Amino acid sequence: MRKILFGVIITLVVLFTFKYCGEKHEDKIVLQESSALIKEQIENVGKLIVTEGHFSEVFNYKNSRDIFGDLVSVEKKALVVVNADVTVAYDLSKIEFRIDEKTKTLTILSIPEEEIKINPDLEYYDVQADFLNPFEAKDYNDIKNIVNASLYKKIEASDLKKNAKNRLVSELAKFYILTNSLGWTLNYNENAIRANEDLKNIAL
Repeated sequence: MRKILFGVIITLVVLFTFKYCGEKHEDKIVLQESSALIKEQIENVGKLIVTEGHFSEVFNYKNSRDIFGDLVSVEKKALVVVNADVTVAYDLSKIEFRIDEKTKTLTILSIPEEEIKINPDLEYYDVQADFLNPFEAKDYNDIKNIVNASLYKKIEASDLKKNAKNRLVSELAKFYILTNSLGWTLNYNENAIRANEDLKNIAL
């Protein structure tokens, strides 16, 4: 009787051991698949989130030079019409992240700063220059630098960067939805993201 009872106990132990090991193996496979899926989604996310804008402006460029001391002043000037296309973008391929399978946590370590690209089209009108003070390559470079500086100020005062950040939050929301559906936690700067609203408070 004891031998039969002992045999039954041994059989149950073996069965439970196999079942436990099988479940652990299945859990490990599921965990690895979830980790691979999250990593793939981050790596395949849209390269750029772009907000586009258009600016038009008119500049009066003047440059004067004194010759023969202060006796004679020669001036050159031009009317410059600027039409510029501007894009504000985030290169999401540069997101740095860490995946912790033990705690089922995806931590976004850093988000790249926005990239601002300005493509100005400059048209010159009423160009006037003196023989002693002609237009040179430096003048055109100076005009371009003045235009870019002015456009950067306009971009800062506009909603372009705000709109770009809203697009960024929309992309990050996909990470939240994915991790949440898999039973994972999304962190940013060691703070847990528990709702889409938390993403709007991200300080870049």
